[in-house]
Amino acid sequence: MRALSVLGSTGSIGRQTLEVAAACGHRVLALTAHHNIALLEQQARTFHPILAAAADPTAAAALAMRLSDTDIRVLAGEEGVLAAARLPQADTAVTALVGIAGLAPTLAAIDSGKRIALANKEALVCGGELVMDGAARSGAEIVPVDSEHSAIFQCLTGRQGELHKILLTGSGGPFRGWTRDETRDVTPEMAVRHPNWSMGAKISVDSATMMNKGLELIEAMHLFGVTPDDIQVLIHPESVVHSMVELLDGTVIAQLGVPDMGLPIQYALTYTERKPSRSDRLDFTAYPGGLHFYAPDLEALPCLALAMQCARTGGTAPTVMNAANEVAVHLFLDHKIGYHSIY
Repeated sequence: MRALSVLGSTGSIGRQTLEVAAACGHRVLALTAHHNIALLEQQARTFHPILAAAADPTAAAALAMRLSDTDIRVLAGEEGVLAAARLPQADTAVTALVGIAGLAPTLAAIDSGKRIALANKEALVCGGELVMDGAARSGAEIVPVDSEHSAIFQCLTGRQGELHKILLTGSGGPFRGWTRDETRDVTPEMAVRHPNWSMGAKISVDSATMMNKGLELIEAMHLFGVTPDDIQVLIHPESVVHSMVELLDGTVIAQLGVPDMGLPIQYALTYTERKPSRSDRLDFTAYPGGLHFYAPDLEALPCLALAMQCARTGGTAPTVMNAANEVAVHLFLDHKIGYHSIY
């Protein structure tokens, strides 16, 4: 049983983390959100944490009023989120914040020597060297939550020095197979309807443009100490093979499972052990047409091509790209720019 600080508890990964915690008996000692205090209050009353924090100070003030009949400490702003990340009583920080906002709390949790159940890819995209160097200094253990990186992590456990290539899979999103011209009039409502996964709006758009896969490529570089040339991106529509590794002798090891984020979340909390889960079991007979793999069409997916370019450029290029993408995606979701304008 682990003691958790769930950073970003009202988002998709945060909510699923709390479901896993409830099912497995983990204690939840800290919760944070940006401004969704209605859900944060509900979560706080369910799990009775030591503290709850809202990054938006106005929302935090309202949350404090709502929870005034409890002994839960309510904190505000970035300092409140950082306090949750550092909470001494918690041995694990689940970093489920979206975007660059997750970098400082991830570093704070790392400095505290906690296990980091890492679901905030932007922390590594924008500050990979800071994150990995900090973990090496403090002894913090980073266990990835992204399904692809969890798969790679599981395939490489006990295989230090044997890796030849990472095969990073992605479903291709809702517009798989569409040409660049065919995606010209894509709307936010179309882009957030992912065919296989249940995710938040921002990551759903990133999945549609496949910028998400580019971010994951950069994340994998830092997590596993490889170069862009050591990673091959594959389109895998069925989302059954979550990623693979090719070893030095040509052996390929894959991690397979149903598309359910509860599985990598639970593994990040229970590692190095496995526990029973409530997820569905993989039924291979449900795929009579087989499992398929394709090279991505980089002309139709310029955001993925751009991320690959920035990965090779290195330095601050991935940070700048991530910042521009965050702004562009939010403008698109607000119907202020078109889909192609994200790139």
